[in-house]
Amino acid sequence: MNIIEEIEKQALKQQLPSLHVGDKVRVANLIKEGKKERTQFYEGIIIAMKNGLSRRCITVRKIVDSIGVEKTFLLHSPLVTEIKIVKQGKVRRAKLFYLRNRIGSRATAIKERSRK
Repeated sequence: MNIIEEIEKQALKQQLPSLHVGDKVRVANLIKEGKKERTQFYEGIIIAMKNGLSRRCITVRKIVDSIGVEKTFLLHSPLVTEIKIVKQGKVRRAKLFYLRNRIGSRATAIKERSRK
């Protein structure tokens, strides 16, 4: 096994939820401002995922004042303290970049997947 892979396996988080593209998630992100630390929540739909051991990341999109905002989170980062699935979405694509061109809540709605 490669030395880099061994070091990356030590940094992996053990408890991560089963995330899929189309899920609506709430990510708790640790923000450091000077000496202070606070937790900021970011809630939106996962539109893309990239896999790569400790470099696994998700791109989350939400609408703020009728403007689309996207943010990428590293899942195994110590700054990401919690990821909670709010709603599981049912989609047929691996990347939901087509949501960027849609306007309105009904146009960007995703069907809910039945929980098992």
